Amino acid sequence: MQNVEMLLIDANKLFREGLKKLLDGSSFVISDEADSMAEGMVRLEAGMKPKIALVEFDAGSDDISVLQQMREKHADLKLVVLAASTRNIHNLARCFEAGADAYLLKNISPDALKQSLKLVLLGEKVFPTRLAAMLISGQVDTQRPAMASPDLQGLSEREIQILRCLLNGHPNKVIAKKLSITEATVKVHLKGVLKKINAANRTQAAIWALNNGLSAENAAVITPRRGAVAHGGSTPTTASPIEFGSGV
Repeated sequence: MQNVEMLLIDANKLFREGLKKLLDGSSFVISDEADSMAEGMVRLEAGMKPKIALVEFDAGSDDISVLQQMREKHADLKLVVLAASTRNIHNLARCFEAGADAYLLKNISPDALKQSLKLVLLGEKVFPTRLAAMLISGQVDTQRPAMASPDLQGLSEREIQILRCLLNGHPNKVIAKKLSITEATVKVHLKGVLKKINAANRTQAAIWALNNGLSAENAAVITPRRGAVAHGGSTPTTASPIEFGSGV
């Protein structure tokens, strides 16, 4: 694998230096760095062309705005958000809505980080399985409304059932069996749901459902669909990235 140049944006110089040391000897090379999103944008505008931007996220509205600008002006750039915690699921949703390709926790292991970056380069959306499990089990403060969003009123009962199945992480085959319909019918309904809620894939649809007050039924963790790959350490402090793919 050829070297992959990256722009690292983080206010903590010690963290930046440490990450460069951890990646030393790998194919991922931090070729430039910045201590803020605004400075990172300036460096991109100056002509540097990294394949990946590792971006610190502090939930500020300015950061989201710059993240959106990076996506709009640099379509080929892979945006990987580095977050310190999982306290608010809205941060995850806002990042993906702004165009992020991955949402990783800063306590991720070096090996898991490298594997996540490889998945991002392949075009996958990546975020921690631990975060997914916490979402479904209710351990994360989602700040969801007590009642479902009015946006759900535009969906049929079957489409809402499909969304609940996505929150459970069910592949199309399982959804078909659960709802007593064919896999072809599941695909038709899923495409309709994605179009109605303006989501690009299953992951975005699941995040949209959570943000609009929908919850999974009888679920403890999200299980990846066939073809998805899970990675990560064996301890609860290691964020284990998982990709759900972009198909329906």
